[in-house]
Amino acid sequence: MNSILHIVCPNCAAVNRIPAARLADRPKCGKCGNVLFSGKPLELNGTDFSRHLNRNDIPLLVDFWAPWCGPCKMMAPAFQQAATQLEPHIRLAKVNTEVEQNLAAQFGIRSIPTMVLFRQGREVARQAGAMDTGSIVQWAGSH
Repeated sequence: MNSILHIVCPNCAAVNRIPAARLADRPKCGKCGNVLFSGKPLELNGTDFSRHLNRNDIPLLVDFWAPWCGPCKMMAPAFQQAATQLEPHIRLAKVNTEVEQNLAAQFGIRSIPTMVLFRQGREVARQAGAMDTGSIVQWAGSH
């Protein structure tokens, strides 16, 4: 791991340089002053998605979901809880496939919910189907 990590602000999308050793110290954005990790998944659109995917030095775990999907609704609280356990080492995000159909098509999302783990802009793991908090944390940690 580099001694300096690039972390995209969830509020203003500025890229911050954070010493790796200080990642767990609730770092704040140098531009807007908000905390970089809130313990909540980010709702990403196409523009934000690309920035978080390509500019973060930490892995990005994305839940591709839709509002009409029963299993997605059941998994939402578990994904939220997983964010409190996995941040600041993994950034968690949600992409609404109804709104962001281009992103769903770009990543070949065929069923939802589907979680995709990205590292350095590349997909490293994928899991379809609803999971509980412990399973999400374990799955993400194993990759």
